[in-house]
Amino acid sequence: MANYANESGVIFDMANESKTMLTAEGLKKYEDELLELKTVRRKEVAEKIKVAREMGDLSENADYDAAKEEQTEIEKRIIELEALLKNAEVVFGHEVDNTKVNVGCSVTVLDEFGETTYKMVGSSEANSRKRMISNESPVGAALFGHSAGDVVKVDLGDNTLELKIVKVEF
Repeated sequence: MANYANESGVIFDMANESKTMLTAEGLKKYEDELLELKTVRRKEVAEKIKVAREMGDLSENADYDAAKEEQTEIEKRIIELEALLKNAEVVFGHEVDNTKVNVGCSVTVLDEFGETTYKMVGSSEANSRKRMISNESPVGAALFGHSAGDVVKVDLGDNTLELKIVKVEF
């Protein structure tokens, strides 16, 4: 795969990019963030740079340095989002077997501590605090493709966790 340049001409090596599974909600979230960065944040930081330049000597201008650093961070995030969206594979519940654990479903599992419900998402959407687990995580990978009633074992290195799938919902 070739290199990729965003609208600002920043080069990004796409050689190591692979498909990223996303839920429809995740796709919308990333598209909205990208639009915000391109249409609002870029203009805001360009204005900060303009104002800082008007202050005179740039070699000792902390406002200019901060604005340029902010601009760099915005451009990096734009590149990341463009690459992620270019390589996104969106999983829609109506397109998959809704009896099996897949990206986009909620899965309730039972272990020795009781029941827990997780939302299965792609790796870029994972958030353990919100119980959103990646299909690539040890637990997510073990559950992936299984149905309610199945018992799966999760290898955690030092020990093994046994989970019974109670319910799969899309």
